[in-house]
Amino acid sequence: MAAATGGGGSSEEALTLLGFWTSPFALRARFALNLKGIPYEYVEEDLFGERGKSPLLVASNPAHGGKVPVLIHGGRPVAESLVILEYIDEAFPERLPRLLPPPDDPHGRAAARFWAAYVDQKLLPTWAPLYGGRTAEERAGAAREVVAVLEAFEGELGDRGFFGGDGVGLVDVALGGFLGWLRASQAMCGVRTIDPARTPRLAAWAERFGALDGVREIVPDAAPLVEYNLMKRARLGLPYLPPHQSQ
Repeated sequence: MAAATGGGGSSEEALTLLGFWTSPFALRARFALNLKGIPYEYVEEDLFGERGKSPLLVASNPAHGGKVPVLIHGGRPVAESLVILEYIDEAFPERLPRLLPPPDDPHGRAAARFWAAYVDQKLLPTWAPLYGGRTAEERAGAAREVVAVLEAFEGELGDRGFFGGDGVGLVDVALGGFLGWLRASQAMCGVRTIDPARTPRLAAWAERFGALDGVREIVPDAAPLVEYNLMKRARLGLPYLPPHQSQ
């Protein structure tokens, strides 16, 4: 069990976040809590080790078979990363940055929710074959499709520093959860998914977001992610595909 705090301040009820270090969904919740400076305890689950999922995780998210992340606030669990992000925004309204625009901007709130959902509905299924493809060609093809999906985010970002405008918002955190894996794509299959030549604004955003206090410290590096992917592929019986060696 590891403890983590996102900064000063306190809440009346204890916060515990159950997660796993490679999970882009758990990272979303950690980013949000850290950026808002909300104290919490972080519990690293042993999803694939000898201990397996903790009884607390299984009991807290039975609908999804004990998936991470789960936020436990005063003993009450909240599951699903995007739900957790909005919950944090609503439960701690005084904590900045607010991830969603104010209630008097319903279009802005709808747009933020749309693009946050777009990450899971479009980016995630496109990225999955990069992670679990059976051949190098399949993985490289998936990576090129990921680049095409990211071009849509490039257009949505425009000239803003963040998707939330001047500061971080819901879409930044939702997409940012995948930052480590997107950076690891070149080592995994030889294709750079965050490519300054194709998506220069998004590449600059990735540097800005990844450098933020509360994000920088916990974004996984590419090398351990590649090693983790090799382990998972072996467990799933997928062919061994060596990491791509940079020239």
